[in-house]
Amino acid sequence: MKAVMPGSFDPFTLGHWDVLARAARLFDEVIVAVGMNIGKQSLFTTDERVAMVRQAVAGLPSVTVAAFDDLLVDFCLAQGATVVVRGARGGADFEAEWAMANMNHSLGGIETVILPASPKVSFISSTLVRQVARAGGDVTPYVPDNVAISIQEGANK
Repeated sequence: MKAVMPGSFDPFTLGHWDVLARAARLFDEVIVAVGMNIGKQSLFTTDERVAMVRQAVAGLPSVTVAAFDDLLVDFCLAQGATVVVRGARGGADFEAEWAMANMNHSLGGIETVILPASPKVSFISSTLVRQVARAGGDVTPYVPDNVAISIQEGANK
């Protein structure tokens, strides 16, 4: 069974990696779908995020990475995926994911599997990592090594 794990991944965090690694054990193939969130001020372009995620997940053989800019349901159907995988840190996340899961099912019959965040990474969010990075803080405990390097290189531009 093929699944899609969508997100803006700006930046890709250890929380994302945790959910993805667990999803890779549950599904034959997982496609990380890197999209654009126009409601966020991005640190990286879509192409940069795709490259960072690809490098971060290189050790997961059943995982591929692709950019998308259309409706998630359409992307899933085009890829032959029948499941969306999402992570959730707590109650507010579950509420938001519940609504999206119902919409995706209504639009295209796509099921959603929500994996609760592991306690050790449950507080990490891309938003918080971006805030720490913009303030000059150390993000290395919260992102894969290659992402930390990219953030540092961006700060030095």
